[in-house]
Amino acid sequence: MLVQEIIAAKRDGGSLSPEQIRQLIEGLTRDSVTEGQVAAFAMAVFFRGLDVSERVALTEAMRDSGDVLKWDLPGPVVDKHSTGGVGDNVSLMLAPALAACGAFVPMISGRGLGHTGGTLDKFDAIPGYTTQPDAETFSRVVRDVGCAVIGQTADIAPADKRFYAIRDVTATVESIDLITASILSKKLAAGLDTLILDVKTGSGAFMAREDDARALAQALTDVANGAGCKTRALITDMNEPLATAAGNALEMANAVRFLRGDAVDSRLWDVTVALGAEALAMSGLADDPASGAEMIDRAFESGAASEKFSEMVAALGGPTDFVDRFEHYLVTSDESADVTADQAGFVTAIDTRALGFAVVELGGGRQRATDLIDYGVGLEGLIGLGASVDPDTPLARIHAATPEALETAKARVLSAYTISEAPSEEAPLIAGKIT
Repeated sequence: MLVQEIIAAKRDGGSLSPEQIRQLIEGLTRDSVTEGQVAAFAMAVFFRGLDVSERVALTEAMRDSGDVLKWDLPGPVVDKHSTGGVGDNVSLMLAPALAACGAFVPMISGRGLGHTGGTLDKFDAIPGYTTQPDAETFSRVVRDVGCAVIGQTADIAPADKRFYAIRDVTATVESIDLITASILSKKLAAGLDTLILDVKTGSGAFMAREDDARALAQALTDVANGAGCKTRALITDMNEPLATAAGNALEMANAVRFLRGDAVDSRLWDVTVALGAEALAMSGLADDPASGAEMIDRAFESGAASEKFSEMVAALGGPTDFVDRFEHYLVTSDESADVTADQAGFVTAIDTRALGFAVVELGGGRQRATDLIDYGVGLEGLIGLGASVDPDTPLARIHAATPEALETAKARVLSAYTISEAPSEEAPLIAGKIT
């Protein structure tokens, strides 16, 4: 069947066979399917959806478009994935913390998508760090250090790598079907025993409605467990940035301060520990989530997680003294200034997605798949929901490349905050768990 016939069948609401889906994904991998055809297929799926068998077929076809890793390690192979948010740098701390607790973490991460930051872009802010090492180096670092955070190599789910970039620029990011296949094709190709998922909901999440987030979490856990990977999902709040920083070098600095114990954002701590606790319990390294949480706590407080992070950075080509001297290595922007509240009151709502797009407009994300990243720009000192403010209170500090970009970002940030006379009730940080 011609590719355009497959696209038309889905456009018209038909159900595709595994063979048709595999044909399209093989064409995507061989570059015999054009970007326009992939974009049309993505849009057809966005509006028409996939049934369970189609979803499984798409995930497996994308997984099998490259190598599927096999591990022989003296401990469980564990990973974490977030559906994306603003100021979500959990992976930077969680991977080394899990490694410090006896897990092996081959974390294959992505770049920024839409308004959300990408873990890989944050690591690219470290001079010398190799985010796409060869397979031998990747395996060695996972075995010797216990964790390696990298991007997709040419051999791991190559179909997803191309599909991912096209979704980012065609307004098809939010499709549950495409998100499920994208996430799990990479994770299943990494040969995992255990996967913990952080599914975001709120104004800065792709799934703003909690019902949609639960549907995505259920889809992910169903497909992953069905494929033999022990998987749970936590549904967490993204009605405000998770960290107080948004932007690649700024979030990396925030993570290092967290690991060193210099400054720890409380919401960030709670989500990181909760995810780690579930992963350790599923993998058998902890008896239950409560004991898993204690293990993650000790990994941070003892400095063991910080040591693992430092070892990983050095093993993948970064500075050996990065944790000690991160401010020396991370780039900074040319322009910076605070944006202050325009009235007194309480922060009752934050358009977190708008803050994410402010970072993108500053150059900290991509508007086109080929755009280069400015690692030094972004927002820090972001104030959260419930805070009491007055006209002299900074809502955030903006880091920009030019005075013009700085002024544009100020307007973006100010309009993202709603300030009222009385405080409002905040949403729970962890809204639920899907097992």
